[in-house]
Amino acid sequence: MSFSHLGLSDKVIGAIDAAGYKTPTPIQEQAIPHVLARRDVLGIAQTGTGKTAAFVLPMLTMLEKGRARARMPRTLILEPTRELAAQVEEQFDKYGKNHKLNVALIIGGVSFGDQDMKLVRGVDVLIATPGRLLDHSERGRLLLSGVELLIIDEADRMLDMGFIPDIERIGKLVPFTRQTLFFTATMPPEIQRIADNFLHNPVRIEVSKPATAATTITQLQCAVGREGHEKRDTLRRIIRAAENFKNAIIFCNRKREVALLHKSLISHGFNAVALHGDLDQSARTAALEAFRNGTAKLLIASDVAARGLDIPAVSHVFNFDVPHHPDDYVHRIGRTGRAGLTGTAISLVAPIDAKSVQAIEKLMGMQIPWMGEPAKAETPESASGEPRANRRPQGERSSERSGEGRGSRGGRNRGGRDRQPRQDTAPQDQAPVPVQAEAKAPVEQPQPALEQPRLRQDNRQEPRRRPDKSPVRASQPQPKREPVADEPDGSHLPAFLLRPVTIKSA
Repeated sequence: MSFSHLGLSDKVIGAIDAAGYKTPTPIQEQAIPHVLARRDVLGIAQTGTGKTAAFVLPMLTMLEKGRARARMPRTLILEPTRELAAQVEEQFDKYGKNHKLNVALIIGGVSFGDQDMKLVRGVDVLIATPGRLLDHSERGRLLLSGVELLIIDEADRMLDMGFIPDIERIGKLVPFTRQTLFFTATMPPEIQRIADNFLHNPVRIEVSKPATAATTITQLQCAVGREGHEKRDTLRRIIRAAENFKNAIIFCNRKREVALLHKSLISHGFNAVALHGDLDQSARTAALEAFRNGTAKLLIASDVAARGLDIPAVSHVFNFDVPHHPDDYVHRIGRTGRAGLTGTAISLVAPIDAKSVQAIEKLMGMQIPWMGEPAKAETPESASGEPRANRRPQGERSSERSGEGRGSRGGRNRGGRDRQPRQDTAPQDQAPVPVQAEAKAPVEQPQPALEQPRLRQDNRQEPRRRPDKSPVRASQPQPKREPVADEPDGSHLPAFLLRPVTIKSA
């Protein structure tokens, strides 16, 4: 089937032919007729299958009739990130060149004044992130009562980024009679509940099993150690040895790791750029543009680049950090193998990532092959770097660190000669360690009987002596100090104060 059989207008068909597309993708073939019929649509498809064009093309046909009024957009598209919003705007510029539509991009990092000027002129298509959209609405600069079509793109990403409360607020601002489109690659239960609240008798279009990757992607795993420098060395070695390597996106879980890996790759001579949420909008746009035009071969990014970014001909994707959520893995590797091209996705797996890999394989229903030896799951033995059988009791370690062995002085609570080890502190799965002190410990001499308290000359009892402690010295009575002859009445005044003073007359 060709695009001409889907009910699109001649202007849209002309733009599609100019772009070089002849056959629609499965999601486009099934979704476009229902969108043109004004039905609510819930579309689930793999990343890179053309979901953006599945709602952009019918929107252009529907917007050929009518005109927008000031501050009242006709259609609203919600995107989770600025990059996705800018990418949708590029699609309207590409396919809407035969139309005279006003398209406004409302995202963070741009001044309110420029965006407000676009809203005043009237907007046919408003592409926005939820936070900045609500800012304009709360300021009274935007009215959503004229929205005819609401599109929520990457709905599962909205859930991950905490936008669901904002989405619910926006849903109360748009008319109840609007048409709503949901597009996503994964469908967790939370998104299903939200879709039930927003959609009215929707048409569910599921062209592939949720949370599956394209068959054109070769997935591999590589075992690495726990240290960061070892992972970076392994990554550099794989990049240099990769076959058919053109460019690559490297995903990290944290922004700090993105900056650290970017600095390391630059120092080793790689042409790389970084992309994460803490960068300002101009830096993020410049990084994406450098990667798209081939100036930079490596893009080190956080999950801000994992959803929906359409960068053509990405040959490799590296998961420097295994994602915590299995759905993120599907979106990450979906940046390669797009539009029928082949791609390779390699994950660097440390022992601590064993559970995350198991969750990914369970979600995708397949075993990801290993490059070389598989990684071993982290156990308490490997975490401490010493086998459990070779470990020594905690009390013995403490005595070695403090220099106090058995029978030493000062070991009041650790290694006293008469102190026995506690039996209830031994692990349940081990037998208690026997005390082997018969061959090494000095032979103990019989202790003398305690002496009876003797009377001293002052008729006071002498304190008893403890066998393992030094005897306490009894205080001897001090003799009374006789007064000095030159000290009257036993006075203790210094001698210089008793000297006569001569006062000279005036």
